[in-house]
Amino acid sequence: MSIWGKIIGSAAGFALGGPLGALLGGLAGHAVDALAAGGAAPGLRREHVGRDQTRRIAFTVGVIVLGAKMAKADGRVTTDEIQAFREVFHVPESEVEQVGRIFNRAKEEAGGFEPYAAQIKAVLGDDMTLLEELLDGLFHIAKADAVIHQAEITFLEDVARIFGFSEAEFAAIRASHLGPDQSDPYTILGATRAMDEAALKAAYRKLVREHHPDTLIAKGMPEEFVKVATERLAQINAAWEKIAKERGIR
Repeated sequence: MSIWGKIIGSAAGFALGGPLGALLGGLAGHAVDALAAGGAAPGLRREHVGRDQTRRIAFTVGVIVLGAKMAKADGRVTTDEIQAFREVFHVPESEVEQVGRIFNRAKEEAGGFEPYAAQIKAVLGDDMTLLEELLDGLFHIAKADAVIHQAEITFLEDVARIFGFSEAEFAAIRASHLGPDQSDPYTILGATRAMDEAALKAAYRKLVREHHPDTLIAKGMPEEFVKVATERLAQINAAWEKIAKERGIR
């Protein structure tokens, strides 16, 4: 079963608890109640709700919920953004309605995004690479209409701060979504022009290891999000290639 099928009509709410669990529980309360009472939720039993699955569900629901809150902050949801979400995160036709229910519930509720971001940080812990990939997913949604609005940037800055990223680290994440032709490739690599060749290669190789899709999936990123990770790795490689060409590094 895909990650989408495990979210609604499963033990997702029971597994997560907190604001994310409450939101899911409101959509599939009968399944969560049955699990909590010792019964079997459709497709998933209590003993199967492990740490890795909880992290995958938190990551996935986090992108949906924070994407909805970002749309609310921006004041509009375009068809481009919705289509980009479906394409980038491989939402099958059979799960579109369920994902839409989560998105709409999060967008329509009165509360802010901060409790959700804080819970995602708590579940994913100090794995900053995984949290960075989640931010990448939100950037993909934000730039789907070819323009990242200031309200979206402010929202993403606030989420990044809750996740524990510094201003410099957020600048590197943001730069990676502008592409090496529109941003400083050194910023994308978290490097400086004062670094020598050995230090630059070390910084580049570290990023490649951390952002390899296999590494991220092993840490808890759902396989359905591999396109985002692959694109980020391509951005890192493009930045390195530009630096290597400028410096004559082979």
